[in-house]
Amino acid sequence: MDIPDPTYRQLKARAALRGCSVKDLILRGVEIELNGKRRAEAKGRIALPLIKSKRPGWLRLDNKAIHEILLP
Repeated sequence: MDIPDPTYRQLKARAALRGCSVKDLILRGVEIELNGKRRAEAKGRIALPLIKSKRPGWLRLDNKAIHEILLP
């Protein structure tokens, strides 16, 4: 399988955010496609990204920063 470099970088970042490998993320997507499940129908835990702060308990994020974290 040939994945263009920009797409692979996004895939690798998404896998890291979810705490899984690129292989696992690809297999999950293939299984969802083959089983006809939509994202909303897929059940399971949602992995939220962890955002490190220099001052624990306080973090200032604007919409642009949130967008970059969630959709790299």
